[in-house]
Amino acid sequence: MGMINEFKDFISKGNVVDLAVGVIIGAAFGKIVTALVEGVVMPTISIITGGSNFKDWKHVITPAVMDPATGKEKVAEVAIKYGDFIQTCIDFLLIAFVIFLAIKAYNRMRQPAVAADAPPSEEVLLLREIRDNLKK
Repeated sequence: MGMINEFKDFISKGNVVDLAVGVIIGAAFGKIVTALVEGVVMPTISIITGGSNFKDWKHVITPAVMDPATGKEKVAEVAIKYGDFIQTCIDFLLIAFVIFLAIKAYNRMRQPAVAADAPPSEEVLLLREIRDNLKK
């Protein structure tokens, strides 16, 4: 029973639950940003670059070989798909930038307000008075 109780204590700690919630929200947020990149950013870049689908950009090393009898692909194409890589990099940069902005706003909200200097305590006032009297 000791291990089960230790596991329950581990799971019930706030850090583990907060981490799990963060991972789930992060995954959902990643899907949102991916949809934004694929649906808005990349088509805009595609228009700028001449109308080709950005994700289809590739360098073909060996083209596919077709079987003339069946019309099906006999040997698959070997290509470096750099357009997909670039799109994934743009996804990452956008996600990282938005997370940076969110953390920056969160940290700004967490900072305590600068408190006005509190008036000195009665003991401090008495000590100052004694000091001033001793100087005379």
